[in-house]
Amino acid sequence: MLAWITNNIGTIVICAVLIAMVAAVIISMIRKKRAGKSLVCGCPSCKGCAMSGQCHKKNQ
Repeated sequence: MLAWITNNIGTIVICAVLIAMVAAVIISMIRKKRAGKSLVCGCPSCKGCAMSGQCHKKNQ
């Protein structure tokens, strides 16, 4: 078992880094959603955007 780990340490490290990056993105998306921010666009001013009505719906 130890020999397998030492032979594949590069793959294990790369997989761990990729998993950490995906987790960071998901956590960031969850925090934005809870804060009420749009997940679609990152711009603060969407006046000229064709999709502004979809990501910044007006409260009725």
